[in-house]
Amino acid sequence: MIDQVPFYPGRAQIDAYGNGGFRFAGMSHRGSIICLPSGISAWDPVRLEDLSLQAFAQVLLERSEIAVLLLGTGTELRHPGVEVRSGLAEAGIGVEPMDTGAACRTYNVLLAEGRPIAAALLAVE
Repeated sequence: MIDQVPFYPGRAQIDAYGNGGFRFAGMSHRGSIICLPSGISAWDPVRLEDLSLQAFAQVLLERSEIAVLLLGTGTELRHPGVEVRSGLAEAGIGVEPMDTGAACRTYNVLLAEGRPIAAALLAVE
């Protein structure tokens, strides 16, 4: 049996966050998510300390369609490590860290405006 990452094709606003997950497109997902031009997927990182450049592999693949990556860092604003910041900067992707709630709200506004946006969101309780 092949393990498949839960995936919603296309873009959708984040309807709710908290209780360890997110609601979007009439569905709910427990755990972190990454919202890209190609769709919304489950995302493995649980804590900021779990982030490595490898966690952003799909972001790097879709970089031509992303101007800014919003990074929801949990219940408070924290900055990712140097490896992540420099790796994404070298790929031409601006990273805006903020708490997960602010990242969800900002993502929704920029998505509604049709901006080339992506979001990597750590789940919060």
